[in-house]
Amino acid sequence: MILGMSVATFVLVHVVISLIAIVAGLIVMFGMLGSKRMPGLTAIFLLFTILTSATGFLIPPLLSEKLLPSHMIGILSLVLLAIACIALYAMNLAGPWRWIYALTALLSLYFNVFVLVIQSFLKIPALMALAPGNPPAGPIFAVAQGIALVFFAVMIIGVWRRFRPA
Repeated sequence: MILGMSVATFVLVHVVISLIAIVAGLIVMFGMLGSKRMPGLTAIFLLFTILTSATGFLIPPLLSEKLLPSHMIGILSLVLLAIACIALYAMNLAGPWRWIYALTALLSLYFNVFVLVIQSFLKIPALMALAPGNPPAGPIFAVAQGIALVFFAVMIIGVWRRFRPA
């Protein structure tokens, strides 16, 4: 049991939270390209991304005494999200805080998508056949992660250049 739920139910809740965070984050990212702040959706994105990282630490076998790569991604994401929240809510995107917010928020979104790609290759039978192993390996998996990385690099550069909210 985790927080009063079976492990399967908790994992399902974690996945739903993660998907909400990713969808909200993608919408916010495209809004940022047009210099739109989208305060409500941004709050949902940040909150659900924080919840994704926090709940990820409670999932077995992640709940262990040993520091795993998933823990490091979660810790890094939470640090980035803390900086993003400070930049947005405390510093009001003034001066360099605009690009600091854009970078930290979108890197957190990228980490969520990075984990989504890994989990997709671990859980979807058709993808498992293309890149077997735990963690997944092979050229198809590398291409999928490479596409995600290049997409986010291009988007972060675009947002860094164009995000100038009023």
